[in-house]
Amino acid sequence: MKAIFSKRAQTVKASEIRELLKLTELPGLISFAGGLPAPELFPTEELAEICVHLLREDGGKALQYSATEGVLSLRQQLSALMKSSGIVVQPDQILVTTGSQQALDLAGKVFLDEGDLVFCENPTYLAALSSFNVYLPKIVGIETDDEGILPENLERRLLEDGTPKFLYVIPDFQNPSGRSMSTKRRIALMEMARKHDLIIFEDDPYGEVGFETNRRPTLKSLDTDGRVIYTSTLSKTLSPGLRIGWITAESELLRKFVMFKQGADLHTNTFAQMMAAEFLGKYDYQGHLQKIRDAYQSRRDSMCDAMAIS
Repeated sequence: MKAIFSKRAQTVKASEIRELLKLTELPGLISFAGGLPAPELFPTEELAEICVHLLREDGGKALQYSATEGVLSLRQQLSALMKSSGIVVQPDQILVTTGSQQALDLAGKVFLDEGDLVFCENPTYLAALSSFNVYLPKIVGIETDDEGILPENLERRLLEDGTPKFLYVIPDFQNPSGRSMSTKRRIALMEMARKHDLIIFEDDPYGEVGFETNRRPTLKSLDTDGRVIYTSTLSKTLSPGLRIGWITAESELLRKFVMFKQGADLHTNTFAQMMAAEFLGKYDYQGHLQKIRDAYQSRRDSMCDAMAIS
């Protein structure tokens, strides 16, 4: 049987993340194994209203095929949303993906051949490694400290190994370390990227749920020459089940992502996209975010207090 499989199929392994998430189904277990949002914070009443409205008023469109790039109304809302992170892009510079996990897989399809070099933080997100490893690259981990990736270590590896196809980083609340890269370190990283002509793949799933009022600048907001590919998601803020993520990148790069998505799934779920657009445009999304932040901060404080007592 093994002989019929491709080299990729012979080497691929089950996602560690998906295996870990099976533990969440055990009764009475509070699992820290995966980043599952609290389901009681999902805006179920608002989404129920949106579902009824869409099906009654625009059902033909909501249940139809749509553009690979994504439903325009959602891309308009995402363009406005990113401005709060200092990212100024037009709707036609955004590709809606089926969760940001698809963005990771598309990055492998766009950039990687067998043996190609990929840099990432050490440690890094397991599901990103699972996506990249399908394409049989050589992955090199760059050491980090409490401020994030160490520029001197990055430069040393660039000089020793050469320039990778891209550097994968999670600057805010890095998975699995939880660290956030300092502003000084972000600026240094962008300077080094320009010096060595380095493409950066910035993954930002958690930036909107940070407890601090003022966010550090995203790498994309510091990008002056189109070398940062930025991906984010509504999974941690609205609902992971909707599977809404997105990519923004320089036009030539984004076109390649669009082409590979066409072959993967044609487009992300139209109904889910229109639901998300409706919520972002007509409901209090910023108020919803604050509700999430307040709840998570309270639970974090309770956990820290319990650990201190024990």
